[in-house]
Amino acid sequence: MNRFFITLGYSGLSPKAPGTVGTLVSLPLGVLVLIYFGSYTLFLATALISIIAIKEINKYEEKTGTHDDKSIVIDELAGMWFALSVAPAFSVPMGEVMLLENGFLVQILLSFALFRYFDITKPSIIGRIDANTKGGLGVMGDDIIAGFAAGISSALLWQGWVYISAYL
Repeated sequence: MNRFFITLGYSGLSPKAPGTVGTLVSLPLGVLVLIYFGSYTLFLATALISIIAIKEINKYEEKTGTHDDKSIVIDELAGMWFALSVAPAFSVPMGEVMLLENGFLVQILLSFALFRYFDITKPSIIGRIDANTKGGLGVMGDDIIAGFAAGISSALLWQGWVYISAYL
């Protein structure tokens, strides 16, 4: 069960780009939670999953002796879901998801792209957490911060666009 959980249903066992695959698996699940239950539920569910993941990753690392194995992608879920709970921060009815005016879809796509960018490049504190923090907290920490950075950046970009387009 531990391996199933930390590899996000074995999606982390993908031979190519397991982190991106894990994020792509996380995205529609997070969007469904956001639409049907709201951003608070998504945020709290992500916090709970993150706490459990830290403990499970610690167990896995103790058992295997491997830190931050590339097959561990539960951290991608946490980062992506934190980004989704911050960026759109509102839910829309299923029929309105594709409407560009409300910004929901745009912010979701921006959150995905920005999360992958921050997760891969690891700028600033994200990189320091990744390099200097051991165990499950280190594996989860950089993605959690990358998720928050992606969500905030996405929301700022969308709000900036809305503000600028009002004057065009």
